[in-house]
Order: sequence, then C-alpha cells, then structure tokens
Amino acid sequence: MLYIIFSILIAYLLGAIPTAYIFGKYLKNVDIRDHGSGNVGATNALRTLGKIPGIAVFVIDILKGTGAVLLVPAFVRWVFPDSGGTLDGHILLFLGAAAIAGHVWPVFLKFKGGKGVSTSAGVIAALSPVILLGCLVVWGVVFTIWKYVSLASIVAAIALPVFAVLNGKSMDFVVFCAVLCLGGVYAHRSNIRRLIQGTETRIVKVKKR
Repeated sequence: MLYIIFSILIAYLLGAIPTAYIFGKYLKNVDIRDHGSGNVGATNALRTLGKIPGIAVFVIDILKGTGAVLLVPAFVRWVFPDSGGTLDGHILLFLGAAAIAGHVWPVFLKFKGGKGVSTSAGVIAALSPVILLGCLVVWGVVFTIWKYVSLASIVAAIALPVFAVLNGKSMDFVVFCAVLCLGGVYAHRSNIRRLIQGTETRIVKVKKR
C-alpha cells in the first residue's frame, strides 16, 4: 500500500512541474501568469514566449504524462522491489490522473496551473496510442478548419471516451476517459464563453475576405 501512495505522489509531483512558468522566468524573465490568457500551459507559452519555447513546453508537458505512466512504476519497483505487478492495470490510471491533477493544480504555484491538455495527451499516449492518434486527427481537422486551439481541444476531449468505447476498452478506461473529457470541457469554460461571443483568440490569424 505504501508504494502505491508513493507512486501516486511521485506522479503528481512530476505533473506539477510548472514547465511554462519555468521557461517564462528563465528565458524571458516574465511570469507567464501575467501575460496572455494567464494560463500556465503550452498554448499561452506559444503566444507569450514564442514558437520554440512554446513547442518545448508542449513536448515536456506531454512527457510528464507519459512518464507518470511508464517511468514512475519502474522507479517505484526499483525503490520497492516487492511491489511486483501491483503497479499495473487500473493503478496506471491513477498515476495518469495524478499527473494531470498535478499539472492543473500544481503545489509549486499555489494549485493554479494549466488546463491539462498536453499532459492528458501524454497519459493517453502511454495507455493507448491508437486512441490518442484518433483524438489528434480530430484535433487537427477542427483546428485546420476553424484555427482555434481551444475548440480543437474541446472537440478532441469529447471524442476521447467515444474512441475508448469504439476500441473496446475496459469500463475503467472508458470512465477514466469520460472524466478527462468532462474535466477538459470544464477547464475550457471561459474559452467556450469567448467562442460563443466571438472574442476567442486564434493562434493563426485568418484573413478577412
């Protein structure tokens, strides 16, 4: 039981690493929370810090989720050799959830972090690459048509549990994906209001005809 708690704590702390905040402070000497949307995530890092730092933040945030599922169990087995296979199955879902929670509510930033999209993608990449690929296709299609990162993320989140069902995943996994979907949509509630009002910011500017 101790190693399970330990693994969840490590996964949370991994997810809680405030990548965008760190890049802002050490590359531009700015607090990213005071710029753009104020969000500590890859999209705001892209807008505020530039293309290369934004992409770097995006990749690292993905790796936080993947690492929580793939690397944390290996590390815990090394620390607790008797843990055996007890860190498999549904425990991996808890580790993924802990990493996402860490990103959204990081202890290092008074529990105010990003929206968890990139870290969630990393978790799903480790648990089911096929489902992630499907969500990425949905994200890409929506973004290509409308040029809104937020809208693409929302639609991809909604597609997540649908793909889980279509791929015949276990009920635990489907419920996990459904929770991620609800959490993702809720995290974008302010974006949804701006989309409805027509004031949401696009990453790519669209020329007026």
